[in-house]
Amino acid sequence: MAEGTNGRRRFSDKWGKHELDVLAVLSSAFPQWLTSRQIAQRVKAYADSYGELADQAAKAAFAKQFQRDRAKLAAMGIAIESRQPEYSSKSEGQDFASYRLQLGDEPRIRLHFEQEDLPVLAAANYLARSISVSSASSQHVQQHSSRTTPRVPQTPTPGLGLDSIAPGLGTQTIPETLVKVIDSRRFAATVDVDGEHINVAYTDSDDLAMYVLEHPGASIVSPQEAVDAFHRRLVAATALTLADESATGDNAQNTEQAAANVSALSSASREDDDEDAKSHQKKNSAFQTGSEVDRRLRLMLFLSAHLGEEYSLAELAERFIGHARTDDELRKFVAVIHKDINTLTTVSDDGEMAGSQFFDIDWSLLDAEGIVSATNSLGLERLAGISPQYLSMLTASVSYLARSPLLPEDQREQAQNLYERLHSHVMPGETPWLSLTGYELEPRSYGVVRRAINTGRLLDMEYTDGAGRTHRKLVAPAKIFVDEGVYYAAVWTDVADAAPEELKSIAMRDTRVNKANGKPRTWQVLRLARIEHAELVEPTHKVDIPDTPISELRKWSFDNGTAASFVTDEPDLKFPQTLPGASVKRVGAGEIVNLTVSSDSWFVAFCIAHARHIKAVSPETLRTMIVARAKRELSVGQHDTGDGNE
Repeated sequence: MAEGTNGRRRFSDKWGKHELDVLAVLSSAFPQWLTSRQIAQRVKAYADSYGELADQAAKAAFAKQFQRDRAKLAAMGIAIESRQPEYSSKSEGQDFASYRLQLGDEPRIRLHFEQEDLPVLAAANYLARSISVSSASSQHVQQHSSRTTPRVPQTPTPGLGLDSIAPGLGTQTIPETLVKVIDSRRFAATVDVDGEHINVAYTDSDDLAMYVLEHPGASIVSPQEAVDAFHRRLVAATALTLADESATGDNAQNTEQAAANVSALSSASREDDDEDAKSHQKKNSAFQTGSEVDRRLRLMLFLSAHLGEEYSLAELAERFIGHARTDDELRKFVAVIHKDINTLTTVSDDGEMAGSQFFDIDWSLLDAEGIVSATNSLGLERLAGISPQYLSMLTASVSYLARSPLLPEDQREQAQNLYERLHSHVMPGETPWLSLTGYELEPRSYGVVRRAINTGRLLDMEYTDGAGRTHRKLVAPAKIFVDEGVYYAAVWTDVADAAPEELKSIAMRDTRVNKANGKPRTWQVLRLARIEHAELVEPTHKVDIPDTPISELRKWSFDNGTAASFVTDEPDLKFPQTLPGASVKRVGAGEIVNLTVSSDSWFVAFCIAHARHIKAVSPETLRTMIVARAKRELSVGQHDTGDGNE
């Protein structure tokens, strides 16, 4: 084993990772392009294995290894661009493409983050990376877009440069609920909603179709396979028959035709699932980076961004490994960071080859006081910081988290503060819109209602009813829940005894009888979007609110609900099980699902989105609405694309 300066081992040998060698060569040469031969000659590991690329087999072996190392760096956020040389001479070995770091035309942005920013920043970075990588996976086979190219780039390369200015980011704990929601939405598409392009992360093609249909006038811009999958659902919806007739066999011909349509579409549905599975596999692999290499890259970029500054080994250990619980664990962490410093400053036997040190270190300071001070980073400071493109996606992620229910209340306030600081560094109009299906931004009144619930205070609210009339009422909010894609607040109206004297006139208990269960309407359930204005009120004493399950509260909003049903083409499907209050019964080869819906438009969107597995619906009024909506969407799609072909 060759030894380097001060007895430190050359890093490109034993631990078998060539990424840092490649990075050193390309960074020190930037902006010059290097050919494959030049890279092979300068990276010691390549030269040892593949010699002078004297034969075709050696060239092929080098190309395979280099592309593997290049892919690992790209997955970590450091892209290497390639081009064919302007001229080639096989006799001189210049028949390979040439390469250099992809830094973009604009310099990276360096910001200062406080310690309290890190939990929110880590969550936003996780969301931004997920949107970026899933978008890239779903678009790699796209041949053309059915509409114009998105104004805001959808797939910025996620960068480790963020770690260089926010060390400790990788040690933060991201809320488990947030991770579960993001990871379940494995794909991303660009959706045009009222002229704005929104990057939507979704679970599967049914999920995306539901999102589009719940936003009238929305259309999928890219990728093309998402456009095609949506088109297939619309076609299937136009063939739906009447559920009560098909279930009893009175309309056998129509039922048979519907089953044939479902069968014809089943292969296309399987194609959707296969494409989803492949894309999911790609996304996972993009995040599978070696922890040792990843840590050293982050440490390398951090030192590059802070040349000449001093950091103790203990401080670096906490930032890049985590907080040590015991003194013994701290000593182990410090030893790991010390080894990393040796790795990044090791030179090879041959000074002309990679392995040349990334940094000059003040060794006397390190040995005497355990303090690291680095200089001479081979130009790696160019990678430190955030690219303007990624900053725009990160800013959008912070904004989304500040206004969605995925973060704890205290972190959402911090997210809003962080958004205001990040937004000042983004050019006007360059922040993309993000959305996760099922977790759209909350209504304006969400925050004040949530604070009333958390603090046990009353709410003096003005709201509009279904007829558009405005009312004022004093209530005690108890729960917020989402049903059929709509935010609802369940409020307790029996608050007269706890109301301040000046507000007793609007503290009116609702004594009407609820048609759904025959009980007095002490509970009131209303859409958050209908609360026009609300103020917190301190009660004279604590209001005793019964703990009522959401399944019971839900019934209070269905006085005027519509009884509906649909028939599936096979049993034990997952999507009917997500419907609250629905009853499922086996019928023939499928199931009939009965439920009460408060929003006809929601049921229409739901049936179209899942039309690949639904063959009949009832009542006839809703079936007619479904078919009409599907045909209208198809006609709009034909108008936008110029044809009706998939």
